[in-house]
Amino acid sequence: MSELRRAFVVSTGKNSAWISIDGESSPRLAQLRRMSGKRYMPVPGDIVAARVLEDGHAVVERVEPRTFTLRRHSVGGRSKTMAANVDLLVTVTSLANPAPRAITLDQLLAFAELEKIAAAVVLTKPDLAEQAECENLAAIYRALEYPTIVVNPKKGEIEPLRELVGGRHAMLAGNSGVGKSTIFRALGGDTSVGEVSRHGMGRQTTSAGRLYRTAEGFLIDSPGINEFGLGSVDARTLAPGFREIPPLAALCRFADCTHLAEPDCAVATAAADGTMAPSRYASYRRMILEPS
Repeated sequence: MSELRRAFVVSTGKNSAWISIDGESSPRLAQLRRMSGKRYMPVPGDIVAARVLEDGHAVVERVEPRTFTLRRHSVGGRSKTMAANVDLLVTVTSLANPAPRAITLDQLLAFAELEKIAAAVVLTKPDLAEQAECENLAAIYRALEYPTIVVNPKKGEIEPLRELVGGRHAMLAGNSGVGKSTIFRALGGDTSVGEVSRHGMGRQTTSAGRLYRTAEGFLIDSPGINEFGLGSVDARTLAPGFREIPPLAALCRFADCTHLAEPDCAVATAAADGTMAPSRYASYRRMILEPS
């Protein structure tokens, strides 16, 4: 019997998974072995022990313990495991076509803060937007000490991002059309290896999360923004997801201030006078009042 080999999961389906085995340049489609009547259900980023059979097919024998599990939470209280062993969430926002959506960006950053992983802000398509708009948006997040870079992968302007994700276990996240797949390809990812169908057969698609291994880490292209919903959150839970709110909240009249309608709210005052970006405060209110 062949020896077990270490591999990263690229993407998964019901019965099988694409895996990237140490020392191999191309992913393999591997079956998921049953144990006690159940199949392992790995996710992109999982490290697995796989066996390559004589006919060239592979079998995932076990999933190694995770250092981190990234989950999304629905309004109904359900959770879904999205990825494993991720240590950096790279938010991607286009400056035009489509126009930047602060609520999406802020939701992703709040998600990262609440999940306690690092986050970065990447702005794309600078050639299609006014320079002042680009600088103003970048300034908001640089002031909050998020690594914030502007890239144009279609023109080969990608090196700052390559340096940012180098050696990290990173995941790209953002709305459709902002350039995630372009970035993924520019950094070396293969978008032809995608989802595994519910019948266990590999197919070429861009609708599922997939992983590309770098020299010392990996990069995952996530399927879409809906995977990063926070579900129903109250003010006490959400406030720490905004870096600027806790210091301001300490100055509110009421210790249990929700920062929505209370008098003498330091957070609302800061948004009104520009100490806190008004767009960030609007995002905070919307996440509580219109949960996703």
